[in-house]
Amino acid sequence: MSIRIGILGYGNLGKGVEKAVNANADQELVGVFTRRNPESVKLASEQVKVYSVDDLPKMTGDIDVLIICGGSATDLPKQTPVYASLYNVVDSFDTHANIPAHFSAVDEAAVSGGKIGVISCGWDPGMFSISRLYAHSVLPDGKDYTFWGRGVSQGHSDAIRRIEGVKDARQYTVPVPEALEAVRAGKNPELTTRQKHTRECWVVAEEGADLARIEKEIKEMPNYFSDYDTTVNFISEEELKANHSELPHGGSVIYSGATGEKKHVIEYSLKLDSNPEFTGSVLAAVARAAWRMNQEGLKGAKTMFDIAPKYLSPLTDEYLRAHYL
Repeated sequence: MSIRIGILGYGNLGKGVEKAVNANADQELVGVFTRRNPESVKLASEQVKVYSVDDLPKMTGDIDVLIICGGSATDLPKQTPVYASLYNVVDSFDTHANIPAHFSAVDEAAVSGGKIGVISCGWDPGMFSISRLYAHSVLPDGKDYTFWGRGVSQGHSDAIRRIEGVKDARQYTVPVPEALEAVRAGKNPELTTRQKHTRECWVVAEEGADLARIEKEIKEMPNYFSDYDTTVNFISEEELKANHSELPHGGSVIYSGATGEKKHVIEYSLKLDSNPEFTGSVLAAVARAAWRMNQEGLKGAKTMFDIAPKYLSPLTDEYLRAHYL
């Protein structure tokens, strides 16, 4: 039996999830839900229907897992708790400072509905989180460093687009080369947030918008830009499409630890041609795990830390032991 998947939101991430679900033999895309006029949304999957978000409360019998593809700035804090009481849900909430509060809100809703709500899935938070946990567990005497980019951050780009007067935007996260080199050399430097990354913004403003105000709002935005050296570049829509239409990303988790006098460096890295397509693939795998966990009677909010690796895979336990162990 296929796991029946619904997608809420059909931006870049929603399209990435659609590709991932269609690539998984054990999953079936039941529908895409949107706040827009459903008739205005054309899917790559022509056989799948587009619904209004207002239809979600009456379709609980048709969907096993709802993958929520909104932005972390304003969408997910509201949407995930609302739908976690109705569906098993998965989201990619990535505002690290607010994860504890988001977890609590989703947990309350999911427990009340007897559902599973897996939050903050993707590659960071998500796969990078697991890498940090494994490294700290194996080498308790050590320190981890996470570097992102150079690449387009979907969450940060979305946060810029929510500013009044912004028509479109891309935000690149860029590691500081000297910091990255020092960490890879095992020097264990003490680095502030500002010393590890810079942020580069390319913004298309609405005609007549106050550019100085937009730049100020970007640079002072807490949890996104205020702790970084940020450059804001205003460009035309044509230039954005020509030079910034792709969505690459990646990064590394580097852990430098010791066992007595012996030093060890663990590095886990990703190089992604498409941030949303890769993130969508992670969300689809986590949807499989959420469904299995709920079928076993589990409920409440979960993170990648709570998922046994085998629940993410469509392969049998016997095959995994024979070929992956």
